[in-house]
Order: sequence, then C-alpha cells, then structure tokens
Amino acid sequence: MKKPLELLPAVARAFVKDMRAFFAETNPIKRDEIAVRQLRALQPLQGPREKKLRLSDVYELFLQMQHHAAGHDR
Repeated sequence: MKKPLELLPAVARAFVKDMRAFFAETNPIKRDEIAVRQLRALQPLQGPREKKLRLSDVYELFLQMQHHAAGHDR
C-alpha cells in the first residue's frame, strides 16, 4: 500500500494561493504561468515510479480542489 502524500504546510498554502489566483485571472497566458509554477513545485514531490505530472494534471487538481478549498479560508 502506498503511503499518502503529506505536503508541508507552506507548499499546501502556496498551492491554494496559486489556485485562487488561477481562477481569478482572466488572461489565459497568465493562468498558464500560474499552473506551470505549481507543476514545477509539485514535480519534486513525486515518487520515482509515479507517472510524470503534466500541466493538464495541475489544471485538473485546481478544478477538483476549487470548491473544497473555498470552505477552508484562513
């Protein structure tokens, strides 16, 4: 069984901050830049045998987490 990923609080906060910025941004190029920043932040956290994370995966993470994170403002 695979051990669940535990993110450092700073990494998790940066993800949520970028996710909110992503959805607030109307310029598609700037949205891509935000997603690329998170792609680069998350890639080092991947295990060597995991499928390589792609930009489309980050978009999907943002979409899946959008409503979940909205209820956890600090």
